[in-house]
Amino acid sequence: MADLSFYISPLSEEIREEGRVEGRAQGRTEAILLILGARGIDVTEATREKVTTCRDPELLRQWLTRTVLATTAEEIFGEEAPADR
Repeated sequence: MADLSFYISPLSEEIREEGRVEGRAQGRTEAILLILGARGIDVTEATREKVTTCRDPELLRQWLTRTVLATTAEEIFGEEAPADR
């Protein structure tokens, strides 16, 4: 019988958690770009690169929230959300 103990080990759980974090980041990246596109907001190559290379799920969550109200793609990176201005 095969030894399946690896699948319940702390290392295995760490690998799964890293995958979940990466998945959340990727999903938020896709959502940001999709919403900007659907709203007809131009996305420069620099903006696209900044969004697609970010791996911080919390920062991407902030940007995603700002994307809903932004009038330009660059506004999503500001200190304040557009509604706060």
